[in-house]
Amino acid sequence: MFKYYFFIFLMILLGCFNIIEAQTTQNLNVIYVNEEDNDVADKSIEVAMDYIKRNTKLGVKVDLRKVTGNRTDSKGLLDLLCKTYQTMLDEKSIPHFVLDTTMTGIASETVKSFSKALQIPTISGSYGQEGDSRLWRSLDEKQEEYLIQIMPPTDMIPEIIRTIVINQNISNAAILFDNSFVMDHKYKSLLQNVPTRHIIARIQDVSTLKDQLQNLRKLDIVNYFVLARLVNIKKVLDAADAINYFNRKFAWHAITQDKGDLKCNCRNATIIFAKPTLDPKYQDRLGIIKTSYQLTSEPEITAFFYFDLALQSFLAIKNMINSGSWPSDLSFITCDDFDGKNSPERPDMNIKSFFYKDSTESPTYGLITLSQNGHSFMEFSMQLSSVGVRSGSSDKSVLLGSWKAGFNNNLSLIDAQVMQNYTADIVYRISTVIQAPFIIEDPDSPKGYSGYCIDLINDIATILKFDYEIYVAPDGKFGNMDIKGNWNGVVKELVEKRADIGLGSMSVMAERENVIDFTVPYYDLVGITILMKLPTTPTSLFKFLTVLENDVWLCILAAYFFTSFLMWVFDRWSPYSYQNNREKYKDDEEKREFNLKECLWFCMTSLTPQGGGEAPKNLSGRLVAATWWLFGFIIIASYTANLAAFLTVSRLDTPVESLDDLSKQYKIQYAPLNGTSSMTYFDRMANIEAKFYDIWKDMSLNDSLSDVERAQLAVWDYPVSDKYTKMWQAMKEAGLPNTLDEAVERVRESRSSSEGFAFLGDATDIRYLELTNCDLQMVGEEFSRKPYAIAVQQGSPLKDQFNTAILQLLNRRQLERLKEKWWTNNPKAMKCDKLDDQSDGISIQNIGGVFIVIFVGIGLACITLAFEYWWYKYRKGAKVITVQEVAPQNVTKMVKKSKNENLSRKSSKLYPRSRF
Repeated sequence: MFKYYFFIFLMILLGCFNIIEAQTTQNLNVIYVNEEDNDVADKSIEVAMDYIKRNTKLGVKVDLRKVTGNRTDSKGLLDLLCKTYQTMLDEKSIPHFVLDTTMTGIASETVKSFSKALQIPTISGSYGQEGDSRLWRSLDEKQEEYLIQIMPPTDMIPEIIRTIVINQNISNAAILFDNSFVMDHKYKSLLQNVPTRHIIARIQDVSTLKDQLQNLRKLDIVNYFVLARLVNIKKVLDAADAINYFNRKFAWHAITQDKGDLKCNCRNATIIFAKPTLDPKYQDRLGIIKTSYQLTSEPEITAFFYFDLALQSFLAIKNMINSGSWPSDLSFITCDDFDGKNSPERPDMNIKSFFYKDSTESPTYGLITLSQNGHSFMEFSMQLSSVGVRSGSSDKSVLLGSWKAGFNNNLSLIDAQVMQNYTADIVYRISTVIQAPFIIEDPDSPKGYSGYCIDLINDIATILKFDYEIYVAPDGKFGNMDIKGNWNGVVKELVEKRADIGLGSMSVMAERENVIDFTVPYYDLVGITILMKLPTTPTSLFKFLTVLENDVWLCILAAYFFTSFLMWVFDRWSPYSYQNNREKYKDDEEKREFNLKECLWFCMTSLTPQGGGEAPKNLSGRLVAATWWLFGFIIIASYTANLAAFLTVSRLDTPVESLDDLSKQYKIQYAPLNGTSSMTYFDRMANIEAKFYDIWKDMSLNDSLSDVERAQLAVWDYPVSDKYTKMWQAMKEAGLPNTLDEAVERVRESRSSSEGFAFLGDATDIRYLELTNCDLQMVGEEFSRKPYAIAVQQGSPLKDQFNTAILQLLNRRQLERLKEKWWTNNPKAMKCDKLDDQSDGISIQNIGGVFIVIFVGIGLACITLAFEYWWYKYRKGAKVITVQEVAPQNVTKMVKKSKNENLSRKSSKLYPRSRF
C-alpha cells in the first residue's frame, strides 16, 4: 500500500513540474533565412536548436521555419519569404523575429527589404559596414533597436589588413581572397582614407595564379595579403615561390579563419601569419559544445559565431517577453497588403538591450557587442606571428603580437622594431643612360654607377626611405616617338612598367609628358650648343726656316757663294786691291787680304748686326760688297717681317662662333646624336619651315584671291627662312653619329677648327667634354633650352613624393653643392691653357731651332779646335828652338838672309808684279 501511495505522489509531483515547465517555457516563432552554400550557418543553427531542446532549463521552445534562397534570385527568395510568413499568419504563429544568416548581395538585400517593409524584428549576421546595406541605410534609432545587423568574424578579419598597412606604412598592396571571404563591399571601405594603392582580387585557378601575381607585380605591387583557407594560401605561396617572389623586395601576409599551421613548398620564405585565437576563459564551453553537440564545422570561429548569434537571439527574445517588454498589441500586414506606405510601427521594441541581459549562457567563442548597424560584431583576437619556411617546411615561428577585432584597433606587438624588419624594402627600378657627369659607370660604387644623378637619387632615397636597382636602357636612349607613336629608350621602359624611375640628364618635353610624368626640375635650363676642335697653332723648332720657301733659301745660298767668289776674283785681279798694291796701303791701320776664305767670311758677317769688317780697297770690290749689303738688307727685312706675320697668322683665323656661322659655311660638317632630343629639335624645325612654306604657297596661288590680295603676298624672296631645312639636309648628308664617343672622335679627326666636323648636343655634355679635354671647345650660345627632371610612370605617386624631396634638397642648397662637386671640383677636370691666357710672344716650340743652331755651331767649333791642335802639333811635327842652342855662325847667316829678303821686298814695292 505504501508503495502505491508513493507512486501516486511521484506522479503528482512530476505533473506539477510539467505544469511549472509549461508555464515558464516560452514558445518562439522564428523565420530562419539562409542562402545556398552557407552550410556552416545551417549546421550551427541546427546545433543551437538541439542545445535549447536538451537544456530545458533555458525555457525556450523554437518553432523554426527555414527559408533558403539563391544569391541571384531575388524574386524567388521574396516569394518564399512571403509564402512562409503568410503560412505562419494563417496558423496564428505570428513570427517573433527573422534570423538572417545570408551573407551579402541580392539575398541579403531581399531579406532586409522584406523585414523593413513589414517591420518584422530581424537579427542579421550579414556582411557590411555602415552604409553597405542599401535597404537599411535610412533606419532611425528606433528601427535599429529591432532591425539589427551583427558583422560575422569573416567580415571583421579583413580589418587587420588596414591596421597592418597603417602600422607598417605600406604604400601599395594586393589583397587576394578565396570564397571563404566575401569582399564585395570592401573594395572602397577597407583602405579608405589610407594613402595606399591597392587591388582587391579573387584568387584565380592554379593554372593562372602565376600570371595573376606577375600582373600584380607589373603594377608595382610588392606587398601581398592572402585572405583564404590554409589550403588556398598554400597554393598562392607555392606560385609565388615558383616565380621568385620571396626576397627583400616583397612582403607576404597570410590571414585565415582556420586553426591549423601555415604550410607551403617554398624554398626560402618568411610570411606574416595571422589566425584567430580563442580566449582561454571560453575554452571549456567551446570544448563541451564541440564534443557533446558535435559542432565541428570549419571555420570554427564562424561556426560558433552563428551558434552564439542564434542562441543569444532566442534568449534575448525570451527574456524580453518574460519581462513584459514585448509589445502585446503588435500589428502585422501581409506582403500583398504592403503598398510602400503602410509599414506598421514598432515604437517600444528594444531587442539590443536584452542581449546577454541576465543570461546564464556565456559566449562560446567571443562576446557579441552591439552598437549601431555596421559597427556590431563578435569580439575575438588574431595571433600575429612570423613563419619562416625553408625547403618546404617551417623551421621557426616567432610570435609578434596580436590584434583585437575592431575598427582602427592598433596591433599589440611584443617588439615594434621586430615587426618593422618584416616589411618589404621599397625597391624602385631605375632606367638610365650613361652620360657623364650625370651617370658614370663606376665598378667601385655600391650600385655600379656614380655621378651627379646618383648622388641626387641617394639623397632622395634617404629622405623617402627606399632602395633602388639601376640599369641602362636597352638602346641607350632617353626616348623618342616614331611616326607610329611608339616610344623607345627610357620612356618606353616607363610606359611598359618595366621601370619606376627614369634618371639622368633627361629633358622635359611636351610629347614625353603625354605618356609619363616629370618631377620639378633638378637642374637649370640646358640648351643645345656646338662642340668643335680647339684651334691649335702648329709649332716647329725650325719654324724660322719655314718663313722662306726652300727655293728662296737655295737662291740665297747660291747668291752667297757666287758673291763671295766674285769678290775674291775682283780682289785678286784688281791692281788697286790690297794684295796687289801693298806699298800704297802700308800706312793703313786695317790691312785685309781678300782671299777666298776672307770673302766667304765677309759675306756671311755682312748679313749680321756685327758687320762684315774692313771692306775691299779696290772700287770694283766695294761695288760688289755694296751690292751684297743691299741684297742682305732686303732679304733680312723681308725675313723679319714675314717671320712676325708667319707666327701670328694662325691667330687671325676666325672660327665658327654661332649656329648661324655654322649654317653659312660648307667646310665643316655638323650633326647631333641620332635619336636624341637635339636631333628631334632640328627635324621638327625643318618640318615647321616646310609646313609654313606650303601654307604661304597655297595662299599665294589661291585663285579666290583678288589681284590686290595676291599682290600683297607677292615677294621676291621667300618670307619663310629655310635655314633649318638646309641644316637638317646637311646633317643627314654628314651622317648622324650613334654614340657620343663616335661624335667626339669625328670632332678630333678634324683637320682644323675651320675644316672637319662639329657636334651639336646638350650643353652639359659639351661643357663636360670641354672640362675633361684640352683639345675640344664649346662654341656659341645655347638655344632650345629645356630643364632636366626625373621621370616617373604616368599617375605614379612618386611624382609628388620626389617633388617634395627635391624642394627640400633645394632649400638645403644641396643641389648647388652637387654642381660644385661634379663641375668645379671634378677630379677628371683638365688644367688647360686657354687661348686668351696665351702671350703674344714667340714660343720656345717655334724658336727652339735657333738654340739648336748655336749648339751645333759651338760643337763644330770645338771639333775644329781639336783638329787644329792635332794638325799643327802632331801633323807638322814643329820643333821649338831656343836662342842658346843657335851657333854664332848660324846667327850671322840668318842676319844676312834677313837683309836680302828686305832688299827684295823693297824692289817689289817699287816695281809691282804684273797680274796681266
